[in-house]
Amino acid sequence: MVDDLVPDLIENIKRDFNIEFKKNKKINKIQKLINDGTATYKEAHIYSIEVGDILAKILNKHISMDALPDGRMYYNIAERILNTTLGENHRLIVKATLQIQELLNKNAGLGLKGIEVPLHSEKINSLINRISSEEKFEEISWMLDEPVVTFSQNVVDEMIKANIEFQAKSGMKPTVTREVSGHDPCDWCRNLSGKYEYPNVPADVYRRHDRCRCIVEYKPSENKKQNVWSKDWLTNEEKNKVELRKTYGL
Repeated sequence: MVDDLVPDLIENIKRDFNIEFKKNKKINKIQKLINDGTATYKEAHIYSIEVGDILAKILNKHISMDALPDGRMYYNIAERILNTTLGENHRLIVKATLQIQELLNKNAGLGLKGIEVPLHSEKINSLINRISSEEKFEEISWMLDEPVVTFSQNVVDEMIKANIEFQAKSGMKPTVTREVSGHDPCDWCRNLSGKYEYPNVPADVYRRHDRCRCIVEYKPSENKKQNVWSKDWLTNEEKNKVELRKTYGL
């Protein structure tokens, strides 16, 4: 029975998700900004929220007590559905965010590729275990709502963190800015709001709670300029020393 149920559910979820994804105005606008080379991490965050929200709505549309055997989301069902749908969710967000990261690198004159992040299987497994632990799906159905959106936002947060750490290892000092969003942000988010220069970036800057809409942005290092001849990276101080050496002997 389960073997017949899951493929049909996944197929219906994929079909309706693709329909909503293709007609989503915000996603289409962001893709245009990416193609025009003007998208930033603000767009990446909006993109992740929209993708997560679409998936959450489609999951709740097709998964209910009536659609499940005994009205329960058994582990075998949850594992197959969530790994498939959240895996695709991750792929879409990484693809868009990677394009944005490489735009930022290019616009800053950085000859660096963007860094992708792998699928966070532990977060998916946590959702699977939590949902399948309840005997009645209606008591845990909320896990397919906001937590799905938060999972999506975390993909962007992890992309920022990975790329900042990579650039820092390359000798640069990228900065991170976290801005609160909404009319009444919580104290935790308000305290994290601010601008940070790597490596002085608290781990919580990349974290969020459910319904958190804070924007985390990345800015390339400003104290590094590329020597187009040697392809090395020079700080402003190093660059000045090079210019000074050119006057020796005059």
